[in-house]
Amino acid sequence: MKFISWNVNGLRAICDKNALEWLRDEKADFVGFQEVKASEDKFPKDIYNLGFEHINYNCAKRAGYSGVMSLSNFKSEVFKCEFAPDDEGRVLEHRFKNIALFNIYFPNGQQNEQRLQYKMKFYEDFLLYLKKLQKEGLEVIICGDVNTAHKEIDLTHPKANAKTSGFLPIERAWIDSLLENGFLDTFRMINGDVKEKYSWWSYRARAREKNVGWRIDYFFISKGLESKLKDAFIRTDIFGSDHAPVGIELDI
Repeated sequence: MKFISWNVNGLRAICDKNALEWLRDEKADFVGFQEVKASEDKFPKDIYNLGFEHINYNCAKRAGYSGVMSLSNFKSEVFKCEFAPDDEGRVLEHRFKNIALFNIYFPNGQQNEQRLQYKMKFYEDFLLYLKKLQKEGLEVIICGDVNTAHKEIDLTHPKANAKTSGFLPIERAWIDSLLENGFLDTFRMINGDVKEKYSWWSYRARAREKNVGWRIDYFFISKGLESKLKDAFIRTDIFGSDHAPVGIELDI
């Protein structure tokens, strides 16, 4: 099965650019969008013409903000955020087989200290929930914009950003904790320590053209799925957002 995750930075904007056409030929079983920035009544019609059997969404109460959407070709039991209040529309959880699949737009902590604390609480509550699912015997797939680069290799200017939210020690330590609790960074599993592979670039100063970026979009899987992982990739050839799509292939 092929899984894709993409922070589209505005569903309507990306459809106006005809930037979803590549998905018709991708033959993905699941696509998770983050930061859709639209309510159901404002979803572009293009979304319903991509050939997916199921469309689920969790929209923010605030108009034009956050929100996630999942497109899939398999049946699943779908939940919104089960571990915290979610007025910002950040989580969709899909249950199928013995798997919990998460499509998540994690908070950004750059605005101020309050938002950073909100982000860290979200991280902590999510990890506690994951531990609960592990105890229940479920395997887990996590995809989305995590809004943190894990290691120095995951961004172009680590020293310059050492005090910037998105690369703070406390944020990076949470990813350490995730891995210590039995989760795997699929991109690093497949690609090792390959350098200069990023999933987000600022719109400023021709950052994408120069490949001055950050790897902040991930697929994590639980240890029990390790032998099922066949590929993990970043589609830097796909444009339309300030993020590139990321994906995995699992033999499940």
